[in-house]
Amino acid sequence: MHRRRSQPAAGQSLRVWRISAAQTFRGAPVNAIHIVHRLLQFLPKDARRVIETIVLSLVAGGLAVFFLKATDLLFQHTYGQLVLRSRSMFVAGSLLVISVSSLLVCILLKRNPDAAGSGIPQLKVGYWKELGYVPLRPVLVKLTAGILSLGGGASLGREGPTLYMTGGIASALSGLFGKPKRARRDGLTVGVAAGLAAAFNTPLAAITFVLEELVGDLGNRYLGAVVLASVTGALVVQAAIGPQPAFNLPLLEITTWQLYVLVPFVALLATGCGIALHKAALRIRGALMRLRWRFKWLLPLAGGLLTWCIGIAAFLSTGRTGIFGLGYTDLSVALDEGIAWRLAGILTIGKLAATILSYGFGGCGGIFSPTLFIGGMCGFFAAGLCGPWLSLTPSDQVILAGVGMCTCLCAVIRAPLTSMLIVFEMTHQFSLVPPLMLGVLICEAVVRLSGRENFYTCLLLQDGHELIKINPPRDLESWHRIRAGDLIGSRVVAFESDAVKDARQVLEACPFRCFPVEQEGTLIGLVTRDELTLSVEENRPPRIEPAITCYPGQTIRDLADKFIESPLGMLVVTSEQDGKILGVLTLHDLLRAQAVVLDS
Repeated sequence: MHRRRSQPAAGQSLRVWRISAAQTFRGAPVNAIHIVHRLLQFLPKDARRVIETIVLSLVAGGLAVFFLKATDLLFQHTYGQLVLRSRSMFVAGSLLVISVSSLLVCILLKRNPDAAGSGIPQLKVGYWKELGYVPLRPVLVKLTAGILSLGGGASLGREGPTLYMTGGIASALSGLFGKPKRARRDGLTVGVAAGLAAAFNTPLAAITFVLEELVGDLGNRYLGAVVLASVTGALVVQAAIGPQPAFNLPLLEITTWQLYVLVPFVALLATGCGIALHKAALRIRGALMRLRWRFKWLLPLAGGLLTWCIGIAAFLSTGRTGIFGLGYTDLSVALDEGIAWRLAGILTIGKLAATILSYGFGGCGGIFSPTLFIGGMCGFFAAGLCGPWLSLTPSDQVILAGVGMCTCLCAVIRAPLTSMLIVFEMTHQFSLVPPLMLGVLICEAVVRLSGRENFYTCLLLQDGHELIKINPPRDLESWHRIRAGDLIGSRVVAFESDAVKDARQVLEACPFRCFPVEQEGTLIGLVTRDELTLSVEENRPPRIEPAITCYPGQTIRDLADKFIESPLGMLVVTSEQDGKILGVLTLHDLLRAQAVVLDS
């Protein structure tokens, strides 16, 4: 016999409701977002999407402004104060600052290696391989390590970390708005666009960067959200800092035809510096990744000390501190007042070497700011060197500096539209546009000779990632006819059954979750990453799981039953002729392909 539950009195009911409401709303922003999400469900789908985009953009833009302010504040309270004192005080104080900050960065990155570098390669992995999901913990570590690294004097930029943090925080907030982990691409793109617009105060460049570099499609369905996010990010930074551009230039009034004689030379010089940065940083980084050393996690400290040596040498010879940190102060002064060509040459070489070492040794920061600095100094160097023969005006020299900034950046990121727009929007000078276009044409012609991939893609390949981009099918039947060979990458990492001793090195170099195992060239099964790690630690042979195979010509329709049979949820694609392993196909690959269809 069930007892009837007694109903609470009216006063008791009200009291219970108040207690529940207090527990729900008491200092809990996560609950507040959930409540907003529930309220949004009553709105039309398009209106809900617009409001979510604005909320994500405001948060991303606010985070970008906080990061900008924090790095500038730390730098001004260290190097900005030390430079006002004696040279010996600057030498000793800067050594202490960069040593302590670099050591703290090493400690932070030891347990969170994904937070190293610029963050843009990790964003591309999040967009293409994880369908918009970026873990929150590396984002928070990147925020702290980025402030310490850039404010502490590392010769790197803040724009890459800004994009990683804003994209990551937008991805996390998308989850609170009800988006599953594998459906957050729209949130990620919104965060990146708002972050770049706020970091540089360049909304147009933010749009082109997201579509040109991250998405790789100027006609992507995220275009509307990206435009709205860029505008919102620009409004946030203008409300916090002001509408002024990143670099305040004098009005460029008097220009001469001699300017265009030097544009190709400046473009070639700055492009060469960009290519040297690209190649040298990758080479050093690759060599250090293979290094077997117990204290490998201290490499950012070594990079910081090498940067200090270069920065002090440049400071003692020029009196400038542009080698440390972003270098925007020295670049702004040069754009406003000019600079001697000898000083510009010394700063170009010093900044190039310091950035290569800072990035190659695993520092936390990007390459936007250093490339702009290096390219700008290349322009001043060429203008000052050739000025006496060509009678260049001060406006001509500033325009040549802008050409160097644009082409050096373009040589590294291989995004010509973004490179032109970012320099134009950072200066608000329309007279820069024709020379910038000519410089980009020359840069694009030269960089194609040095390789097909940009800096970020080369970093991904060096880390073992391969971003597979699929042309979307036109209908469901076309989707079913997609072949297995179209979904796999060109890189295959397989183990010989007796090569367990080499497993540790492969695990460090490759991010894959599962590896095929061969014996005398014949596939015998699959081994998981976790099992390989345990086998290395316990010094025993790994446990090999059975492998289900398919051929590259088989379609998605044919593979459904095979995926069900596979204990690990993946298939090994082999050649029909000789059984050679061609690749591994996972359910995640099918999910990425399906996301391409939805995005189109």
